[in-house]
Amino acid sequence: MTAYFPVARLRRAAFAGALCAGLAVTGTGCGADPDEGTNGVGKLSADKIAGKAKEAATAADAVHLSGTLVSGGGTFTLDMRLGADGGSGEVKSKENTFRLLRVGEQLYLKADAAFWGRSDSAGKLGDKYVKVPEKDPSYKQFRGFTDMDVLLGVLLTLDGKVAKNEEYAKVGHTRAVQLTGDQGKGGKLSVSLEGTPYPLLMERAGGAGRVELGEWGKTFPLEAPTQDETVDYGSQLPTTKGQNTGGGGSSPAPKGSGQGSDPSKP
Repeated sequence: MTAYFPVARLRRAAFAGALCAGLAVTGTGCGADPDEGTNGVGKLSADKIAGKAKEAATAADAVHLSGTLVSGGGTFTLDMRLGADGGSGEVKSKENTFRLLRVGEQLYLKADAAFWGRSDSAGKLGDKYVKVPEKDPSYKQFRGFTDMDVLLGVLLTLDGKVAKNEEYAKVGHTRAVQLTGDQGKGGKLSVSLEGTPYPLLMERAGGAGRVELGEWGKTFPLEAPTQDETVDYGSQLPTTKGQNTGGGGSSPAPKGSGQGSDPSKP
C-alpha cells in the first residue's frame, strides 16, 4: 500500500525544518546551544563579563578606536591607534581636522594653516608637526586623545546597574554579548564572544558617543617626526588672535579644535 501525504502537510514540515535551521544559525531555538563555539563568557554574570572585558583591554598592547566622542560640549570624530607608549591618528571636530602623534611624552599636532586661524605663524605651521610643550595649557587636552588608559577608562565605564542582553548580536562579523548600564541609560558595551573577550563597541550614555574598538594587540609604527617635518615653539604654542578663552587671553588652539576639552569628561 502506498503511503499518502497531503501536499499541505509536506509544506508545513519543510517550513518547520527551514525555520529550525534559521534559528540554529542565530543560536536560539530547536535545541541549539547559543554558546556553542563561543569563548563562554556569555554564560557569566554581567559584572563578570564586564570584568573580563576590562582585564582583556588592560592586558592588550594596542587598540584601534574609531567613532564619535562628545567632550566639552563638542563632538569629535576619532580614528586613533593607541599603545602603551603613545598613539597616532586623526581627530575631527565641526570646524577643524588635525592629526595627533605622541611618542612617550612628546606630543605633536599636525594641521593645515586654516587650523591656526589668525595666528601670525599660521603660514609656517600648515602641514607641519608642531611640538606641543608639556607646560602649554592645551597639552593635557590634546594628550588625552592619544592616551590608551584615559580613553579606555572613559569608554569601558557603564553607569548604574549592569545587566546583559540574553540575545547575542554581532559587531561587524564577530558575535558579541551586550552589556547595559541602568537599562541602557548608563551606556552599552558589546563584548566579543570569539577568542579573547575584548570590548568591541561602546555606546556612551546620553548619546555622548559611539566608538568601535578593534585590532586589539596589533602593533603599529610609532616614531617621532624628523626635524625637517617639525616646528618647535619652545614653552608655548603660538596663539591665535581675537578668540576668547574665558580667561581674558588668547587661545592656544582655534575654537572647536579641542582647546578647553578633555576626552576624559563628557
